Amino acid sequence: MDIKTLLLALALGNLSLCAALFFFEAGARQAGSGQPARVHATWARAKQLQALAWLLLYLRGVLPDVITIPFANAVLFAGFALDAAALWQQAGRRVWRSHLAPALGVAVCLYGGAWLLQAPAGARIAIAALATGFFFVAGAAALGRGWRHGTPLRRYLVVLMLALTVAVLGRGLLSLLPASPVPLLVQAIGVGALYLMMLSNAFGYLLLAREQEQGELARLEVVDPLTDVPNRRGFYAALTPWLALARRPGQPTSLVILNLDQFKRINDNYGHSAGDQVLKVMVDVCKKQLRDSDQMGRLGGAEFAILLPRTGLEDATLVAERIRNAVAAQPVKAEKAIINLTASLGVTTIRADDSTVSLFKRADEALQAAKQAGRNRVMEAEVIKP
Repeated sequence: MDIKTLLLALALGNLSLCAALFFFEAGARQAGSGQPARVHATWARAKQLQALAWLLLYLRGVLPDVITIPFANAVLFAGFALDAAALWQQAGRRVWRSHLAPALGVAVCLYGGAWLLQAPAGARIAIAALATGFFFVAGAAALGRGWRHGTPLRRYLVVLMLALTVAVLGRGLLSLLPASPVPLLVQAIGVGALYLMMLSNAFGYLLLAREQEQGELARLEVVDPLTDVPNRRGFYAALTPWLALARRPGQPTSLVILNLDQFKRINDNYGHSAGDQVLKVMVDVCKKQLRDSDQMGRLGGAEFAILLPRTGLEDATLVAERIRNAVAAQPVKAEKAIINLTASLGVTTIRADDSTVSLFKRADEALQAAKQAGRNRVMEAEVIKP
């Protein structure tokens, strides 16, 4: 495959990726799955720019040089920069304005200046290779964040991108030699590396997006999406090892059941949006009273459980009192009113013979006792004396 054919393949390949993403997003909108994520839009723009750039480079000799050389390379640099920006957005950071956009400006100015000054073709190729390599490395750095805990797919893409970057940079450096013995082969290797980068970037990005979506779905199975604490299933999973440890001698572990008082009235009087806001504020208030090792989970509605590892009944009651006071001292400003909150709490410790059912039954009995005693109070479960 000659270089002209590779350039055309790069242009058509990027165009086909743009078309596939367009129809995918159209189908998602038709199915009512919401607007496409901004990161997908950034990646789509990157592919559009790269398709245009490769097409202009393919038409060199047909269109004026100012379009097919400096302008085409500037568009190509922008496409590579947006590729890296999309990967960073996918990693949860936006570095476009702070790092990638200034680097793009420098690359365009250097290449444009070299062309205006009629620098040798080898110098221009070296500048293009350095700029391209920089953006490839920036993308690899986004994928390489948390390398130790990264997935095999992520690690493979990082290694592949770095290897292809070396090929592109090698082509640029060899172009500076006064006389290359195999200039066409060197150029073909560089363009071939760019072709492989297009394929690996495209499939890698889509697979990473799929991997990320699957991870989010798995997270939502054990996390309450409103309050961002474990749901009932997630809390029970966190509780299981502590039930096992309770069978061994050592420091006790306590469980607190919390219920917001009169929560139904809040939903009825102020609406469910106000109720959601109340729950989020209440969870934030509780977290401030807990240690990093403590675990809070939502059991359903306005009922929450708090696991206090290595905490006896007396200390757990003090923690519950602290939480009760903090909730009462934190009114929530809703659209229609300022809502004052109170909470009732039941406290117990895990016993050696406890199951999940017996433990929660005992904690719930303490909670019901707190409600029957007038709400806004803490009650301890009955202690069985030996």
